[in-house]
Amino acid sequence: MDALDQFDHDSYWTALATFGSYGLVLAAMTVALFLVPYFVFSAL
Repeated sequence: MDALDQFDHDSYWTALATFGSYGLVLAAMTVALFLVPYFVFSAL
C-alpha cells in the first residue's frame, strides 16, 4: 500500500481544487485592484 493512497478520496481533490481556485481568484483580484491602477497612474 502506497503512503499517498489515503489521500485518493474525492473530498481531498475537492479541497485541493477549492484552495487552488481561491488562490487564482485572489491573484486576479490583486492584479485588478493594485497592479492595473499602479500602471495606469504611473503612465500619466
